[in-house]
Amino acid sequence: MKYSGIGGQAVIEGVMMKNGDEYATAVRKPDGTIEVKKDTYVSMGEKVKLFSLPFIRGIFSFVDSMVLGMRALTFSASFFEDDEEDMEPSKFVKLLERLFGEKMEKALMSIVMAFSVVMAILIFMVFPMFLANIFHNFIKSQTIMAILEGVIRIGIFIAYISLVSRMEDIRRTFMYHGAEHKCINCLEHGLDLTVENVRNSSKEHKRCGTSFLLIVMIISILFFMVVRVNTLPLRILSRIILIPVIAGVSYEFLRLAGRSNSKLVDLLSRPGMWMQGLTTKEPDDAMIQVGIASVEAVFDWKAFLNKNFPENRA
Repeated sequence: MKYSGIGGQAVIEGVMMKNGDEYATAVRKPDGTIEVKKDTYVSMGEKVKLFSLPFIRGIFSFVDSMVLGMRALTFSASFFEDDEEDMEPSKFVKLLERLFGEKMEKALMSIVMAFSVVMAILIFMVFPMFLANIFHNFIKSQTIMAILEGVIRIGIFIAYISLVSRMEDIRRTFMYHGAEHKCINCLEHGLDLTVENVRNSSKEHKRCGTSFLLIVMIISILFFMVVRVNTLPLRILSRIILIPVIAGVSYEFLRLAGRSNSKLVDLLSRPGMWMQGLTTKEPDDAMIQVGIASVEAVFDWKAFLNKNFPENRA
């Protein structure tokens, strides 16, 4: 496997791929055609050198991925909003229009991202701590309590993904997620970017965001074994304060995994790959075509293969 540097995410009926400062979102429109939008996004690490330092860059990379992801999702959703155009805007939307005017869309995007982050912290960091605290009178070992909290956290995550994957729209998004991974795996294993080759490639990839989330949960267990506080308010505070630190460490491992062919790293990455079985599904050929269109808009895959796999290009 050769590291390509490209990455992406699934969107509504489509795939976004990013290479350097360029990204492209390809969407299968209701009429069956593929619409591709190409744009640029300069990461926070490029704008501020401090943000690109190890263990710090992971935090801002996460912010970048949220901003870019919301842009791609907004673009993809624009093709499926016909039924909503004739609806009367809600009072909340009208308020935002009065407050922000033309910048209303950006303001709404910021509110959605902030709300998502807060809810994720409450559901996946604070709530498991409360559930584990029920056993505090029966379990005196702080180490076992930290492990129990981590197991509950992972259990909630698995239950949440399993529940939402029952929704048809989410299931299709997970299929596009599979198409995204298959396209990247196809190239990084030296194969031409064709529908057949992509179809036969793996839908699991070591750099996936699902793996990142699982790594965060596992590393949080290790941190909370060491960081011990006695009162409940301090425990809540520690869960929140340590999130950037845990995210930074997790990002460095994921970054290493994505560039390494080490058997040890592959072994440590395996739980994250298993977890991707929940968030990636096998795509159909039409979805694969969308993924290929997204890659080709920002990545010269033929040059990449000629450079890294000359033995396959004869």
